[in-house]
Amino acid sequence: MSEAPDRTVTSSNAATRPRVRYVTNLREVDALDRAERSDLLPVAARYPFRANDYYLGLIDWSDPEDPIRRLVVPSLDELQQWGSLDASREATYTVAPGVQHKYRRTVVMLCTEMCGAFCRYCFRKRLFMDEADHDSLDLDTGLAYIAAHPEVSNVLLSGGDPLLMSTRRLEDILSRLAAIRHVRVVRIGTKMPAFNPWRVLDDAALRHALRRYSRPGRRVYVMAHFDHPRELTADARAGVAALMEAGAVVVNQCPIVRGVNDNGDTLGELFQRLTWSGVQPYYLFQCRPTAGNASFVVPLVEGFRTFCRARRQTSGLGRRARYCMSHASGKIAVVGLDRDHLYLRYHQAADPADEFRFMVFRRDDTAHWVDQLVPVAEGLRAPERDAADGAR
Repeated sequence: MSEAPDRTVTSSNAATRPRVRYVTNLREVDALDRAERSDLLPVAARYPFRANDYYLGLIDWSDPEDPIRRLVVPSLDELQQWGSLDASREATYTVAPGVQHKYRRTVVMLCTEMCGAFCRYCFRKRLFMDEADHDSLDLDTGLAYIAAHPEVSNVLLSGGDPLLMSTRRLEDILSRLAAIRHVRVVRIGTKMPAFNPWRVLDDAALRHALRRYSRPGRRVYVMAHFDHPRELTADARAGVAALMEAGAVVVNQCPIVRGVNDNGDTLGELFQRLTWSGVQPYYLFQCRPTAGNASFVVPLVEGFRTFCRARRQTSGLGRRARYCMSHASGKIAVVGLDRDHLYLRYHQAADPADEFRFMVFRRDDTAHWVDQLVPVAEGLRAPERDAADGAR
């Protein structure tokens, strides 16, 4: 396996590094020619564009199929009429503005509506769209809800990206969660180690906050988001190391995305490099049927085969990831395939009666979501298309 080239140079002195500049207008992306920018402006008007000069610098602009480009630069395919803006029906489990309680022990708090860059396949792109109708965030209400529900031991801070908030604001949330005795794990879902490693490297206060609140018995997990091996630059690896040195447990979750990591060699290399960096591959998600995502989605059979080929290239440490769908009814793992059947099992379920339920479906090489599959027998029913309101 060849060493991935680093396109950045790590400097130990923050004062000598150029400031990372964020870009929200395609007209400022000089690597795109005028005709490309003009063609893509309607896409960015529908699904906003955001990136920064560090991350755009990882792109090989001579390659129109470059995977990093595909992750953040709009494409005309996104204008296809396909999918929905809330593909997993998160609204069903929203118990307060910005607060979701789908699984008994875990609450999701949407802390911010901003990210370091906008992944083109994002399943919450509705948060970034001006015309979208979404609730404003209310952290006080969310924290009160968690305090009143002693069954909740895990809190996932998400959004948007919590590391786009100020460290002072993030530390306030960590402090208030630490005061709730039954909360034992706080997860921070972030792609900032990939988008802008210096958010970690240049912020001693952030690392101090992690040291303070990630301790034996009460842990902070950083749910990192590396989609492709080339994102693991020297700077990104240094950022991950800094998080771990501060006491955070770092794992990785990402979707399988057409044109990015949808072959066994690339995905296997990602799993390997994460493991070498001390980061556990945690979830490989099926790309959700979100509006604008038609060209990013890989069928389930192809995805499972790619996942298996990738795992064969790793040691047991790299084989701990699960290939799952975040369906409205729960996280459904793809666990087996033969000539005629596809085998699924609930890894998490909104309805406790479904937990670990095993399902057998007729093989369909074109299906990309469980709702498209046909169960082999009535007794092995498919997930409910409309998850029960209020199920925990």
